[in-house]
Amino acid sequence: MSAASREDVPENANEGCVGVTSETAGKAAGCQGCPNQSLCASGEAKKEDPDIPAIAERMSEVKHIILVLSGKGGVGKSTTSSQLAFALAARDYQVGLLDVDICGPSIPHMLGLDGEEIHQSNMGWQPVYVQDNLGVMSIAFMLPNRDDAVIWRGVRKNGLIKQFLKDTCWGELDFLIIDSPPGTSDEHISLAQYLKKSADVDGALIVTTPQEVSLLDVRKEINFCAKTKIPVLGVVENMSGFTCPSCNSCTEIFFPSSGGAAKMSLDMGVPFLGKVPLDPRFSKAGESGVSLFAPDEDGDGPRRVSADAPSVRALRTIVDQILVSVGETPAEPETMDTVGEDAPTVDAGAEAEPDAAVQAKAAELDSLRAQMQALQVKIAELESS
Repeated sequence: MSAASREDVPENANEGCVGVTSETAGKAAGCQGCPNQSLCASGEAKKEDPDIPAIAERMSEVKHIILVLSGKGGVGKSTTSSQLAFALAARDYQVGLLDVDICGPSIPHMLGLDGEEIHQSNMGWQPVYVQDNLGVMSIAFMLPNRDDAVIWRGVRKNGLIKQFLKDTCWGELDFLIIDSPPGTSDEHISLAQYLKKSADVDGALIVTTPQEVSLLDVRKEINFCAKTKIPVLGVVENMSGFTCPSCNSCTEIFFPSSGGAAKMSLDMGVPFLGKVPLDPRFSKAGESGVSLFAPDEDGDGPRRVSADAPSVRALRTIVDQILVSVGETPAEPETMDTVGEDAPTVDAGAEAEPDAAVQAKAAELDSLRAQMQALQVKIAELESS
């Protein structure tokens, strides 16, 4: 068995690691210079983290776990995380959104929760709820002042992330969305280590912008997922062109000099989920802390984004693909104008679709996604030529 496939090999171990459970751990020739050498030699590395069972118990109530990652900062990762959570909640899923960007927590602002505080009960930390089926947890709820800097080393960051996973009382969730900081540092390593031992992670959603300076870091993020055995659900190209509302001409604000995210995804063998165009209304929704997917009930709220706006259509398609990837059936929530006397009824005694039909649908979706990805790559090549 190769060292890379061993469960007892730390992520940052030297090449040819003998494993922490080996009798020669910390003493073998290959251990020289390894950051884990002293721990392995003392036997500390063999000990199971006593908090892992508590994390596993919390995660046992969560059906799907999705990490939202980006190699580069400022690509719209937190905006994507917040609107993904809103979109899933609008489809009647029970959703939790965990913000582990310890030094730059922006999720509370993007969900309209500035100034809120968390409360502790005998069950643990209670999330702050945007609505009945959407809860949020973030260090921002613990800061006395929203402008206070969090100046922590890795050990304190890791401790708080562990506490978020162990002590947050989410209850039963369909989805836990975890918004992470840019890069592949302490927060990402902690998440990978704790979750690998306590839960099944469905995968990572990776957000980028079209230009090569962003893709350079996204490739590292994809390699991080491969090394930590986190499946990549897909790549989203955010801020992909701007369509003028007056003349409908499209301008590439961020030039895709290397073919953009579509070509990169094809080259690296990961799914490409689509492009989200620059849209001032999308940005305004994030700044206002409101959902692009909520029904517009009173007509005078902060959200004035049409359901057929390009950004909303793109996000809806991306959410559909994510749902298929984790084994859920994409379905928009029923609205008042579609439910009434003329609405179709469902026979309660009707049998479920046979497995063969479900598999055929999945195969057809996979084929269509592959065709769409090839077309997007071709378009990107033509645009950059």
